[in-house]
Amino acid sequence: MLDSALDQLHLPQRRNVRLDTLVRLRWLAVIGQTTAVLVVYYGLDFDLPIWACLAVIALSAWLNVALRVRFSLTQRLEPERAAWLLAFDIAELAVLLFLTGGLQNPFAFLFLAPVLLSATALPPRLTLMLGGFAVLCATILVFVHYPLPWDREDPLELPWIFLLGVWLSILLAIGFIGVYAWQLTEEGRQLAEALAATELVLAREQHLSQLDGLAAAAAHELGTPLATITVVATELARAIAPDSPHADDVRLLREQAQRCRTILAKLTELPSSEPFDHIPLSAMIEEVVAPHRNFGVAIDVAMPQQPEPAPVGSRNPAILYGLGNLLENAVDFANERVEVTADWTGEDIAVTISDDGPGFAPEIMDRIGEPYVRSSKRRRMNAGGETTGLGLGFFIAKTLLERSGATLDFENRAFPDRGAVVKIRWERDEFERPLGFAAS
Repeated sequence: MLDSALDQLHLPQRRNVRLDTLVRLRWLAVIGQTTAVLVVYYGLDFDLPIWACLAVIALSAWLNVALRVRFSLTQRLEPERAAWLLAFDIAELAVLLFLTGGLQNPFAFLFLAPVLLSATALPPRLTLMLGGFAVLCATILVFVHYPLPWDREDPLELPWIFLLGVWLSILLAIGFIGVYAWQLTEEGRQLAEALAATELVLAREQHLSQLDGLAAAAAHELGTPLATITVVATELARAIAPDSPHADDVRLLREQAQRCRTILAKLTELPSSEPFDHIPLSAMIEEVVAPHRNFGVAIDVAMPQQPEPAPVGSRNPAILYGLGNLLENAVDFANERVEVTADWTGEDIAVTISDDGPGFAPEIMDRIGEPYVRSSKRRRMNAGGETTGLGLGFFIAKTLLERSGATLDFENRAFPDRGAVVKIRWERDEFERPLGFAAS
């Protein structure tokens, strides 16, 4: 159900970053580094190789100018090219720190910046390489560097254990903060892709639902011209002699017109004046269940006898797709049987889907409904040999049902029974509201 729709969604598989982003960040670095060097040399009157420092900063500024002249700033760089530019930033910072005290310089923590940018925009492989390069530069600066700019009369001598602590803190910060930034960015990216897939599926389901209405409208609109064609063909058949060379053509015209009228008659035989706008809950559930029968898993549908009249809701593609996906998931995990029960009162409506499979895995119970969540222990193999799980399809189903006003609860059956239970509830007014109208 989901695969055919997602095949139409061409999501970008490779990460990239805009050149303008890197250029702007480098200009900020150039301004900050220049200010720091000038303030230390002229403001604090500390001795340092200022011309060498300014030459390194000028090289970074020259690279920015060259990039602006050579490329369009709106261009998105391939991950490898962006990684080379970030590696240059790390190397440029390492040279500046080499000239100004190595890891004794408090600005040594700026090694984090290029690695964090890579973690949010580039693949993990390149981020690991950049992180390793930054750690290598920091390690070299522990042993090789110019003296830290300081008062000549009272030079600062930091103990080696302090430098070791600075090196270790940079290493841990690159590792921990880099992984944390990557995780947050990855979750945001997955959520954006999942929402895009949700919109695609909903648009597709709405398109298919609209085809029913178009068929009914076509049957109504074509009825009059077809009747006219039939009358004219009948009059022509009476006027033309049986031995005329056009007699067979007129007879064929009458037969084909009659065939068209028969086809349109089938489309207009559906009950109700608005057959495609509303659907009883029992018919909705049967429509959802029908495609999943005869696949080796029995599906039992229970509709109670209630004093309240059965609810009749709009033919909402979001509800149809959401229930269908939850049912498909239950069939995939069930051993022998899936149960679909409905219950309603004057205030609310509930639909419960349960199976006799392994149930929800404990490690995903708190994350059900998030995109790309899969169980690592209780996965089953489908007919095609692929693992099934609570992934993107489950997220789409939950999102669409919640948009229709439903609330969902997930639980496992109480021991000794086994299986998962999904309960979907609507307020009755919300379920029966015409599609496209919001609550006042």
